[in-house]
Amino acid sequence: MKVINVNEFDHVISNGVVMVDFFATWCGPCKMLSPVLEEVANDVEGKATIVKVDIDESAELAQRFGIMAVPTMVIFKDGKPVKQLQGFMPKIQLVNELNNVL
Repeated sequence: MKVINVNEFDHVISNGVVMVDFFATWCGPCKMLSPVLEEVANDVEGKATIVKVDIDESAELAQRFGIMAVPTMVIFKDGKPVKQLQGFMPKIQLVNELNNVL
């Protein structure tokens, strides 16, 4: 799964449905969530995109979207945030959240 930074962020989220996983390398729940997000990405391939943002490397993005805890996933539709989810979540819940936006 691609980790993006501030330079590519606006372009990546500008079109379609994109889930951004705001994470940190030191975060235990983030590490548990990563393989789940890989499975979700495979399930929604062609309909939605999932990318990651390291809050330590891209602190300005975390600040811009008010990320206070990790993991936090923000679902964007055509560049606009439409849903924010916090903490570890099972695959089915993440897929359902994305399907609700599609």
